[in-house]
Amino acid sequence: MQHAVGSPLPPPHRPGQGPGPAGAWSQAQQPPGAPGFTGVPHHPQAPHHPQAPQHPQAPPPPQAHPAPPRRDTTGHVQLPPGGPVAVPSPPPAQAPVDPTATTLAVLLIGPAGAGKTSVAKYWAERRRVPTAHISLDDVREWVRSGFADPQTGWNDNSEAQYRLARRTCGFAARNFLANGISCILDDAVFPDRPVVGLGGWKRHVGPGLLPVVLLPGLEIVLERNARRSGNRRLTDEEVARIHGRMAGWYGSGLPIIDNSQLDVAGTAQVLDEVLARAIASPPQW
Repeated sequence: MQHAVGSPLPPPHRPGQGPGPAGAWSQAQQPPGAPGFTGVPHHPQAPHHPQAPQHPQAPPPPQAHPAPPRRDTTGHVQLPPGGPVAVPSPPPAQAPVDPTATTLAVLLIGPAGAGKTSVAKYWAERRRVPTAHISLDDVREWVRSGFADPQTGWNDNSEAQYRLARRTCGFAARNFLANGISCILDDAVFPDRPVVGLGGWKRHVGPGLLPVVLLPGLEIVLERNARRSGNRRLTDEEVARIHGRMAGWYGSGLPIIDNSQLDVAGTAQVLDEVLARAIASPPQW
């Protein structure tokens, strides 16, 4: 189910921001040579002795500036303020593309029952480079007490929890990628809300995010949904409605995999083939 995403992560603290420097000179603490500096305090009732040497009063040293707070870091790699995922560079014409050995950020899109979570988990477990699977539904269900289930009625609370889950997934993806770990995210992103859907993920993760759509036939989706339990199982009417909206991805330019006749392993293999083509010629989205 597609819902609005949150605002971008706030930028980290930058050195030099905040109040002005401490220990600024006051009128009574001017350095030698400054206008009004006499060198000795003035005592109107004290006798003046011209022969007595005068010793200028040393100004107090300026106060030390507090050390600025360190920027957030993850592991041993400093996390940039924006999405670090750049658009993949096409390899040389003679070099074969091996998506299993490339650090990637993949967004797997599809309706409920398309097999997104199963395929993403299988694909991530069998890559040659470290890869994390980030499921929006899993992150959303981290909320134990007070979980807002949209099946009981969509409201501001459930909308806020979806927005928070998307921001959390995006931040986690950036953390993994900044440390050289690929990631695959899965979410039901609708084509009729491009700014909120793909635009939000692109803003959270980076312009190099590679979206791929899983879209099996309606009968397959209904069959898989019937095997679900808990709040992840939807009514047949809701599944059909979501599947109909997902059909809008045809003609969008994004790669689409019809996995109606494919098992999880076969779908993961086709996903690698699609990603190899996307690395060589990144989609415009």
